[in-house]
Amino acid sequence: MKRTSLVNKKIIITGASSGIGEKVAWYVAKERGIPIILARSRDKLEHLKADILYSFHIDSPIYIVDLLNKQETKKVINEIIENHDPVHGLINNAGIGMFAELSAMNDGDIESMIQLNVTSLIGITKQLLPYFQKQSLAHIVNIASQAGKIATPKACVYAATKHAVLGFTNGLRLELTASSNIYVTAVNLGPVKTNFLHTADPTGRYEKNVARYMLDPDDVAKKLYNNYLFQKER
Repeated sequence: MKRTSLVNKKIIITGASSGIGEKVAWYVAKERGIPIILARSRDKLEHLKADILYSFHIDSPIYIVDLLNKQETKKVINEIIENHDPVHGLINNAGIGMFAELSAMNDGDIESMIQLNVTSLIGITKQLLPYFQKQSLAHIVNIASQAGKIATPKACVYAATKHAVLGFTNGLRLELTASSNIYVTAVNLGPVKTNFLHTADPTGRYEKNVARYMLDPDDVAKKLYNNYLFQKER
């Protein structure tokens, strides 16, 4: 596969305030790209922006947004297109998991997972698609999960959302055809040692049970850059 340089490429990264999103933003900047970072936490994004500026002399634009709010999200994406044209890529990283048996879950938690993991991801992609089709090259990366391939107990809703992400990604890739200027990639991760697990299972039992398989977020970000970002899958 032929690599395309990230130099001066502007990449939108959702859920960039911590974990995988933070590390991916760091690697994009390290390779002289320009990460456009989105999350709810202003303090964390400003801290990341300052670190990137100090380390790489890259000015990384930040956008504070609640991706569960459709109108707010649409407004932010429009602002990014207007203020930072051309934008070359989108990494849909934001997501949430809550691990419990279905009978013990409340409707709000179920709705939040579906809205953030699936509805928001599809909405942002759809909004950017006509814009990306006008660019010479663009890349959409959806952070999925092994749960999108194999469901497990206490994760049936989370698995359902990641099945949806994987199905959406594969279908979109086929719609765009092999001659498209847009690359489409799904990254199916196992458990990663981030704050995601503290929300998904506050008891810590899940993290303890999968400790031997746990991935380091820095390694994940490095592999994402080395093996996927702006490398065509077809």
